[in-house]
Amino acid sequence: MIRGARAGDAAAIAAIWTDVITGSTATFTTVPKTADAVTDVLAAQPFFVSETAGTVSGFATYGAFRAGPGYARTAEHSIHIAPAARGRGEGRALMAALEAHARGRSIHSMIAGLSAENAAARGFHAALGYREVAHIPQAGWKFGRWHDLVLMQKFL
Repeated sequence: MIRGARAGDAAAIAAIWTDVITGSTATFTTVPKTADAVTDVLAAQPFFVSETAGTVSGFATYGAFRAGPGYARTAEHSIHIAPAARGRGEGRALMAALEAHARGRSIHSMIAGLSAENAAARGFHAALGYREVAHIPQAGWKFGRWHDLVLMQKFL
């Protein structure tokens, strides 16, 4: 089931996000998320969760791509699914909800910032109609080495 995130989901979201932060290059962020930090994000931007048997199993959110009014109709999203829930269509369902919400807010363009080495994320986004628009070498530093950033875009 896909639904809007609630404050009571913050700890579960933080656990999924922290697993991604500490165990992968899916994000170049290095500071684990706390429930309090997630609660702040929930209050600031659209946030959706997938729920299986009463447990949050993934999330997706979007916010401003860049500051300033000229970028107001371009958004950047994040999506993460717990390992045990991958391959069940939850990511596609979350993205459908996220994109529908963004369209309702007159968002014209959605951006995904992905680690170039994350073939699964690149394939997932390509299957949803995103196309690669930029490849930025050595944009992120994590786990003692540089990582390239790929930007993928979809016009909504």
